Amino acid sequence: MQAGITLPQYRGVTGELQPLSVLVVTSAALLVIGVVMISSASMDMAAATLGNSYHYVIRQVLFAALGCGLALVAVNVPISWWERSGWLLLGIGFLVLILVLTPLGRTVNGSTRWIPMGLFNVQVSEVAKLCLIAYMAGYLVRRREELLETWAGFFKPLGVLVAASALLVIQPDFGATVVLITAATGMIFLSGIRLSRFLPLIGLLVACGVVLVVTQPYRLKRVVSYLDPWQDQFNSGYQLTQSLIAFGRGEWSGVGLGNSVQKLFFLPEAHTDFIFAIIAEEFGLLGALIVLALFAALVVSGFIIARRAEKAGMPFGASFCYGITLLIGLQAGINMAVSTGLLPTKGLTLPLVSYGGSSLMITCVCIGVIARVELERQDRARTVAEQGSARVGGAVYE
Repeated sequence: MQAGITLPQYRGVTGELQPLSVLVVTSAALLVIGVVMISSASMDMAAATLGNSYHYVIRQVLFAALGCGLALVAVNVPISWWERSGWLLLGIGFLVLILVLTPLGRTVNGSTRWIPMGLFNVQVSEVAKLCLIAYMAGYLVRRREELLETWAGFFKPLGVLVAASALLVIQPDFGATVVLITAATGMIFLSGIRLSRFLPLIGLLVACGVVLVVTQPYRLKRVVSYLDPWQDQFNSGYQLTQSLIAFGRGEWSGVGLGNSVQKLFFLPEAHTDFIFAIIAEEFGLLGALIVLALFAALVVSGFIIARRAEKAGMPFGASFCYGITLLIGLQAGINMAVSTGLLPTKGLTLPLVSYGGSSLMITCVCIGVIARVELERQDRARTVAEQGSARVGGAVYE
């Protein structure tokens, strides 16, 4: 009798390690793929422009090591700290978004998105997104009833998002704005908001997006070239046509690691924004599908962990998990969609794969946070199981 009750309880605790294992394995696999593909995509360009073929590879390995260290730190930070520090994180998020617009900010290709930090530049939007998602998760938990029952509670977090989006658009960083707004909107929807309130929000966001596109000539030009990139393949449609040529050259199994032609100064940003096209060229449709499957597994495991935390009575951990999983999934999906011509060019990197210290390290922190949520949920489930076993054992021996 005792074994019949307690054994399923412990099986439920130990058997639920799978999402965490999938999360760690897929993240590590993507990290390794990123280092390998950056070495392939950047060596010729680095040799010609910097005189050192291994410049980007060495830096990416350093970023990966720092990212793994930050992930270990995040795993050891209690989720309660993130919940208590909501206002502090909100302040940090807005502070970095404002600082980048001062003389401290660094401008590259017409966009002021970075703050120099010595060995590398910090892309402030990556830091701000994590901070704002953490604050949003805390708000959704603290003000849940107000959010669900009143329009005022519904619009308060939107005011924060509007202010942050305005600072991002000024840089300009339209891609980060889209990812942040969509992830935050997804968190609001998953909190249980009624469709009668959610649908008008979607309509408003779409209208704002259209206005932002139409009022800026370079954004409108991107949309027009996206609709038919071959019409102006040597100007506005150049990046997309070169990316599509890379996919075409890859065919089913690719031309082989290191044998890409498009990386030889044909495809701009081959080691950052369009690294997925190089993967498709060198490893073909099969390689592209493997990367897509790894991201799908990572995102699904994140959602499973968030859902289990929600069922275990960890509302903040669940909301935070939903938010950062959406951040990773949306950025990866948009990057791959841009490379394949499904979306206009956004200037977003492929998480864990593209070259870039800020994106890589913040994504590693996000993975660490998700892992921490699952570990705390397992501890809670294990405690409940042990208490149940003790009660049943006491009843048996009485």
